[in-house]
Amino acid sequence: MTGIAVAASIPSPPSEWASFALGPVTIHAYALCILAGIILALILTQKRFVAFGGHADAVWDIAIWAIPFGIIGGRLYHVVSSPDAYFGPEGDLARIPQIWLGGLGIWGAIALGAVGAWIGARRAGVRLSAFADAAAPGVLLAQAVGRLGNWFNQELFGAPTTLPWGLEIDADNANFPLDQEPGTLFHPTFLYELLWNLAGVVILLLLARKLNLRGGRMFWLYAAYYTLGRVWIEALRIDDAEMVTLFGVTQRLNVWTSIAVFVVALAVLVYLAVKRRPAEAPSVYLSGREPKDAVGADATSATSATSANDTTPTTEGTGAAGATGAAGAAGATDRADAGRSASNASATGGHAPDGASDARNERGNLSETNGS
Repeated sequence: MTGIAVAASIPSPPSEWASFALGPVTIHAYALCILAGIILALILTQKRFVAFGGHADAVWDIAIWAIPFGIIGGRLYHVVSSPDAYFGPEGDLARIPQIWLGGLGIWGAIALGAVGAWIGARRAGVRLSAFADAAAPGVLLAQAVGRLGNWFNQELFGAPTTLPWGLEIDADNANFPLDQEPGTLFHPTFLYELLWNLAGVVILLLLARKLNLRGGRMFWLYAAYYTLGRVWIEALRIDDAEMVTLFGVTQRLNVWTSIAVFVVALAVLVYLAVKRRPAEAPSVYLSGREPKDAVGADATSATSATSANDTTPTTEGTGAAGATGAAGAAGATDRADAGRSASNASATGGHAPDGASDARNERGNLSETNGS
């Protein structure tokens, strides 16, 4: 049975694949996965932002602030949530800036990345909520691709398992648990999260076609979905982490953080659904900061609405202007009737029809009334 399990297991890549030399530069697979995820996220975000009515260039203007802030925040959160490797008895402070060795916390990345995005959005004149809604599926896609870096580094795996998709870890790898026998298989938590995130990208994009997920709704839906999966995936992991006891239950810090973010995200979604009516999507730009040549869904909708208002005939006036317009129209009709009556009178020997005479008499009376 052991042979069958190993044959069906997921192998880890050779340790030399984790990094390789390209001339004088060392390339790390973890960094490549993060970079690939960022590029894919930007492409998807740009497409969605343009569909919202924004300019593609604005996404890059915001990204140059959000990405470095997010990387720094992610690293700081990882150091705080897994301090032993840096501050423990055998810790090494020099490892803190070495992000290519692995270790980025999503909550720090989101929190500090949001600060960077806010700075970039203000400079670009863009509403932060609009950018967040456009970026949410892309962020989830980047997280999915970035998890491949954990596979290359043979890190952040789960507890031992006998399942046929168990993950092989090299016994001489620094992350291999000392209390386990060589050949032990582990839960591939990197794969669980990768698949969970990819499914989330599809779900979010499909829901966006059916529902009004603007005004921050898409972002908070992303937060709720991701944390729902992160709770059970994080609970499977056995790597070193800060443990926190709440309500008599001891769990990893990331588990409690995920639960807290899920509750907040769910509460915000309920508030947005109940307390605020889903109005028409506002412009992605701040008031007074819209570019003159803005294109996209919002601009097109606004143009169509304006055109419809300009070309729709108005049958009722308002106040004095409406009365004046109605009187003018009636006068024009009377003049046309008089002309036709005169023509008819000439054709019949100078006698106007009785209807025409009545019309002249009524107009005479109307003129006297208006004169007074």
